Amino acid sequence: MADGQADSGVNRNPVSGSIALIRRWWRMVCREVDQVAVIEKVRGESGWTPRYVFMTCMSAGIAILGMLLSSPAVVIGAMLLSPLMGPILGIGFALAVGDFRWLRDAGRALGLGTIVAILFCAVIVAMSPLQTITSEIAARTRPNLFDLGVALFSALAGAYAMIRGRDGTIVGVAIATALMPPLAAIGFGLATFNWAVFGGALFLFFTNLMTIALTAAVMARVYGFSTYLSSKQSFAQSVVIVLVFVALAIPLGFSLRQISWEANATRQAQELVRDEFGDAARISQLDFDFDAEPITVTASVLTPEIVGGAEERAQRTLRRELGRMVNVDLRQFQVDTESTTDSAELALARMREQAAATREEIADLTDRLALIAGVNADEVTVDRNSRRAIVRVRALPGAELETYHALERRANARAEDWDVQVIPPAKELPALGVGEDGLDAAGRRNIDLAIWAAQRLAVPVGVSGSDAASAIVIERMREAGVDARRLPGEQPGFVALSWLAPDGGAQE
Repeated sequence: MADGQADSGVNRNPVSGSIALIRRWWRMVCREVDQVAVIEKVRGESGWTPRYVFMTCMSAGIAILGMLLSSPAVVIGAMLLSPLMGPILGIGFALAVGDFRWLRDAGRALGLGTIVAILFCAVIVAMSPLQTITSEIAARTRPNLFDLGVALFSALAGAYAMIRGRDGTIVGVAIATALMPPLAAIGFGLATFNWAVFGGALFLFFTNLMTIALTAAVMARVYGFSTYLSSKQSFAQSVVIVLVFVALAIPLGFSLRQISWEANATRQAQELVRDEFGDAARISQLDFDFDAEPITVTASVLTPEIVGGAEERAQRTLRRELGRMVNVDLRQFQVDTESTTDSAELALARMREQAAATREEIADLTDRLALIAGVNADEVTVDRNSRRAIVRVRALPGAELETYHALERRANARAEDWDVQVIPPAKELPALGVGEDGLDAAGRRNIDLAIWAAQRLAVPVGVSGSDAASAIVIERMREAGVDARRLPGEQPGFVALSWLAPDGGAQE
């Protein structure tokens, strides 16, 4: 009986025995950690210092320039320089040990650094001629549940590296979590008043911030860092951490669900087009505009045979499959054989590149002309086919016709291969000086200016002066296509020009 009792005391439950063994091993691991050295290291990197401010500004500047240029390599360089990981880890460790003074200092450093980075990026964007939403900016505006997972795993790695003295791992964590690019995107949204970009990037930064800080707190407590919190306070802290993760996961989950739906819609559209045209056809382009109402699908298909009614059938099928209103713009390009498909697709790609370049060129030209003329961009008329741009300028105080003529010459000099026409206000026409041999040098310059103004305004010009000089002026203007009309009156030494109403009488 005694032997049986002894055996029962030795043969413990395998599960509880394994747990006890793991606990003993973990206590040994925790004793290997120099907690004082780790805390001092984290505390030293989480404060507000001149180096921290300088590196934050440099990282922010590199990040926003890389995003404006859509250069991933430059953006990665900004991630490596960013010092924001320091105060975020400091917040996590301060929460774990219950040091609220440290928590306040680290939070102050993070808050001020965040504001400095956003404002610095906003200033750069405001001064930049490039204010287009690039792919690098757009990528930081739609956080989802996967972003939470990336931040979680990165935070685990970062906290482990800090506790175990593996500082080299922090570099990879800085790249993975990408703390600075979302701040740069926030600055872009602030400078351009694009609140969709501002809000999306702010949510991504907040997700990364909270995930890293709370995960660092959990890791520090798991490693047995001493705490000043009571058991109740420690339990309350654990509950808060769980609730924060759940609160972040819910909207990020909805965002992931929307992205998944969009990806599924794109896949269904691709399969539908393939079924409609067969294996011999190739989809050269398929674009969705999910923000449009209704959703717009644009597709280009290279096919050996034009299929009638394909666009209508695709539209009906997509509406039924997706349960949403969808407009389909299906463009078919016939190719003779499969061997010509590649060359046709290459030609289409070049056409799209040229069209995109032309749109950027027209937008740039429109903005420049609007700025020169002092009008809104929608008041500039652009004829893409004839490469002509026309803008009617507002009257400038003290400006004469020569000023507006100079504006047109300057605009044409900057817009290669474009015919820029500036329509001036109907300012007083210059007088034409007359010498013994006809118009003098100033008169010849002024008649060219008058012809230019009359051509732009398409208004008749009245000419008064001596018969011989008036005849020379009228002939010159009519050769240039200007409706010039003789008016009574004679002024010795010059010819006077004046604007006439289009239906006004003329005397030759």
